[in-house]
Amino acid sequence: MRDCEISLNPNKLVQYLQKPACEFTKNDIIQFVEDNDIEMINFRYLAEDGRLKTLTFVITGREHLDSILSSGERVDGSSLFSFVEAGSSDLYVVPRYKTTFVNPFSERPAIDILCEFYTNEGQPLESSPGYILKKAHKAFKQKTGYTFRAMGELEYYLIMPKDYGNQYPARDQAGYHESGPFSNCQSFKDEAMRLIAMTGGKIKYGHSEVGNFTDDENIYEQQEIEFLPVEAEEAVDQLVIAKWVLRMLADDYGLLLSFAPKITVGKAGSGLHIHMMLEKDGKNMMIADGKLSDDARKMIAGILELAAPLTAFGNTIPTSYLRLVPHQEAPTNICWGDRNRSVLVRVPLGWLGEANKMAALENPQDKSLHSINEIKQTVELRSGDGSADLHHFVAGIIVAALHGLQSESSLELAKKLYMDVNIFDHEHKDKLKGLEGLPTSCYESAEALEKNRAAFEEDGIFPEGVIDRFIDDLKAYEDKDLSERLYGKEKEIAKLVLNYLHHM
Repeated sequence: MRDCEISLNPNKLVQYLQKPACEFTKNDIIQFVEDNDIEMINFRYLAEDGRLKTLTFVITGREHLDSILSSGERVDGSSLFSFVEAGSSDLYVVPRYKTTFVNPFSERPAIDILCEFYTNEGQPLESSPGYILKKAHKAFKQKTGYTFRAMGELEYYLIMPKDYGNQYPARDQAGYHESGPFSNCQSFKDEAMRLIAMTGGKIKYGHSEVGNFTDDENIYEQQEIEFLPVEAEEAVDQLVIAKWVLRMLADDYGLLLSFAPKITVGKAGSGLHIHMMLEKDGKNMMIADGKLSDDARKMIAGILELAAPLTAFGNTIPTSYLRLVPHQEAPTNICWGDRNRSVLVRVPLGWLGEANKMAALENPQDKSLHSINEIKQTVELRSGDGSADLHHFVAGIIVAALHGLQSESSLELAKKLYMDVNIFDHEHKDKLKGLEGLPTSCYESAEALEKNRAAFEEDGIFPEGVIDRFIDDLKAYEDKDLSERLYGKEKEIAKLVLNYLHHM
């Protein structure tokens, strides 16, 4: 199995070194650089604005390369984070070898490595987004015995002039899983997936999404790339790199690409659904006796209980709340259900029972087929969108999941908030009335975080200053009752959408 995983792995370092990325060492990277005529190294890291930053080195010799990889480098933290004061702003950026990949866009042969921040005392920066996520997952493992695996569904819009499109226009808001020639950008998606896989992203699949439409000047086409469940830190790494790859590739194609939660009025927005699962000793622990386990239900309950403050990390701009409205492929109320896309937390199909024999039934001529005997069950949080602050959002989800696993009332809450109907249907309006709604603005989201901040600050996972910053930044939008103020004002909405088209 290991040999197969290496031989089929698109990451050029994995193939060349004949080992998985998690085993990369400094000497491995030096060997690859020397043997493959690599000229440059890019250190990559996220700043407070959620965008990937770059520090580029030209390699001048083996000793220089060894020094770069061993020591990292200094950066001006005050230009990256608002909480770092200019008077003592130096931070170290230290490479994480397992994240190394060949840069697919560089004109000169280059490798890129994701880095983490350290203080002048050589300690992890407590307020660093990456370290907050690491602290959350460490606490989760220690207190539950589980590993938290996650993966994202990355949705985005491609925007192109009308003359870019082919002569088979797709139907308005009916692009789900459309194929060429009715999909204008199938080749873009395929190339994006190839490049993301080369950078280490573990992709499940890609497809065109529901959202497509045209206006007087442009064609808008929505796509989605979904990943496989990996440990939480790696799940965020691959989303960060995937967003960078997609933007770089769109620039090469001469297209605009946006992860914005809302593109225009009345059309499906772009979400960032997060799937999650509990793992122990390499096994998926979401199922017990053929049904969702008690711990899985507790995890769901914890996420529902803290769903409102989680929007502070997962829905960070005013247009986020133009997406969280009924009948727009997005949740509005705090509840969960099986295979139900009107709820906040959904339990998708998991290949249980007779479903694991489907391939054998469909292909009776293949006598080698048998039951897959593999539990693939996840649960899906559907509130997040492309504005999500990825490290803080996933860290917050882990905190919420831990809260649910530790609470004695979680199973009772899960039972209370379970919905087996479409809550948007008029006939079920009574059930909808009994459910708490998600925040409807950044301001309300900030208030929810302020009210529940203790849950995130427990064990020092989220430093107080980080919570303060999120609250202050969200309130600064002054968007309370914004949806009501903008109702029917399409020109003002369009202006707002354009302002946040490339926020993160």
